[in-house]
Amino acid sequence: MANPFAGQVEIVIDGRPYALKLTLGALAGLEQSLGNASLVDLVKRFEEGRFSAGDILSLLVAGLEGGGHDLRAEDLARAEISGGPLGAARIAAQLLARSFALPEGQG
Repeated sequence: MANPFAGQVEIVIDGRPYALKLTLGALAGLEQSLGNASLVDLVKRFEEGRFSAGDILSLLVAGLEGGGHDLRAEDLARAEISGGPLGAARIAAQLLARSFALPEGQG
């Protein structure tokens, strides 16, 4: 079960639940996978609804890595994600928001 207070988000892949989290190492890997774009660019794309399937996949893979899971992009691309593509987009957006938001009363 994912702990939202620790920045975790739950995803169900092929019927199995996983806790996703963006750790510093996972964020560094995500930055590398984005190429010329920055994390700020990624956040803006999600805020503006201009994100791509590649953005979603990269975020989910980084979250899986940060959560201690060894699923790769190739595995995730072939997997059944609960909620389908729209569910995956919602989970990716939640993960991004939880990773960069201060807990209630901390800002």
